[in-house]
Amino acid sequence: MERRQAFKMYLKKGNEKEYEYRHSNIWPEVKKLLTESGVYDYSIYLDRETCTLFAFQKNRKEGGSQDLGAEEIIKRWWAYMADIMETNPDGSPVSIPLEEMFHMD
Repeated sequence: MERRQAFKMYLKKGNEKEYEYRHSNIWPEVKKLLTESGVYDYSIYLDRETCTLFAFQKNRKEGGSQDLGAEEIIKRWWAYMADIMETNPDGSPVSIPLEEMFHMD
C-alpha cells in the first residue's frame, strides 16, 4: 500500500537558511526511523512570502512522519527545531494535513 501525504508547517521569519542547513544535516537516526516507518520520497518546500513550509511524502506503511511523536529521537529533533518553527504545546511542529485534490501519474 502506497500513500501520498502532504501537510504544511510554519517557519519563523528570518530562519530560512538555518532551516535548510539543519535539514541538509538531518540526523542519521531520524532518517533511519523515517525510512523504517515507510516514509520515502519526502520533500519540503518553502513559500518565502508567508514562511509556510509545504511537505510532501510517500508512505509504504500506515501513518507518516507526523505520526512518530512517541519516538524519543523525534522528540529530540522537534526540540532542536522548536526555536525556528511554530510549535504546539507538546513541542511538535504545527502541522496541518492537506487534502489531495488532484494527482496525475
